[in-house]
Amino acid sequence: MSLHGPMPKSAWIFPALAVFLFAAVTAAGYSFTPSPAGFVFAGVLLLILFGTVFAAVHHAEVVAERIGEPFGTLLLTLSVTIIEVALIATIMLGEKAAVTTLARDTVFAVVMIVCNGLVGICILAGGLRYREQDIQVSGSSLYLSVLSVLATITLIMPNYTLTTPGPVYSTVQLGFVSAVTILLYGVFLYTQTVRHRDYFVAQAGDTAHDGPQASNRTIVVSAILLLISLLAVVLLAKKFSQVVDAGAALIGAPPAFAGILVALLILMPEGLAAIVAARRNDLQKSINLALGSSLATIGLTIPAVAVAAYELDKQLVLGLSAQDMVLLALTLLLSLLTLGSGRTNILFGLVHLVVFAVFVFLVFVP
Repeated sequence: MSLHGPMPKSAWIFPALAVFLFAAVTAAGYSFTPSPAGFVFAGVLLLILFGTVFAAVHHAEVVAERIGEPFGTLLLTLSVTIIEVALIATIMLGEKAAVTTLARDTVFAVVMIVCNGLVGICILAGGLRYREQDIQVSGSSLYLSVLSVLATITLIMPNYTLTTPGPVYSTVQLGFVSAVTILLYGVFLYTQTVRHRDYFVAQAGDTAHDGPQASNRTIVVSAILLLISLLAVVLLAKKFSQVVDAGAALIGAPPAFAGILVALLILMPEGLAAIVAARRNDLQKSINLALGSSLATIGLTIPAVAVAAYELDKQLVLGLSAQDMVLLALTLLLSLLTLGSGRTNILFGLVHLVVFAVFVFLVFVP
């Protein structure tokens, strides 16, 4: 969706369809069941939900462009995080077990999808067209340093604390870690958008936007439609969770499958934008979008889900299995080697995609 010119029809049609669908299923008291009619409903629901997420991100970008940095980036990040937390909390609410691993599975899936799948596709697509592409090493180093710390304290450290047994934090530990992640992400956001903004801009590029700025009327309409889109996604999250549960049971998928689906839904808009940027020889923008999604997911989603788990009286399992910890360590090391040189080619992209393929394969064949 373009930020300039007339608003695309899909930017208001999908939010309207989402509101209408919620009103219709609520009035009819419909609950998803695996049947021919149910699968038709699931297809319509997923189409409208994906379209509404795209619309929400589009409207957030329109408003973000006007209000400037760092508030623009923060608005976009918060919008995506609200959608993610709503989906996770809704699925958690439907789980009968007192212990939930959905937040861990979703965060880990985001890191693996972004750092291996999305980064691999972007590097491979750009390398096939331009042979080699350049990125800012200083910006990549900041991304990976913060990502390494956040991933370690949220996904690995819970396995080795002594206050509580098992891969969980105590209430005090979870509160401390949540505060630290918010602080670290906030300082990173300030560094990225204000103090060292040049670290995250392509050396040959320019951050100015082409074309006319959006009018005041467009900004107001986008702000209203952004709120409607976010509300619609939150309201439809319960139906989405029913489809996820039924689909996972139908194919015999493991519990981590739900986390992967939530991660894919959240990452789809920014993921497509990152691939398009790489095809336009702007790999720096691709890396900013990709790694920025990973940091926002851990830095904002973990604290928010921690509050939701406390309110729902559920124990939040964050520690990864030994197998997943190996994959996470490999991903961080590989990302450091790939982005640390400042120049990429198709082999780097293929290596990341191989690690991503291993991740997906081991989800179903552990």
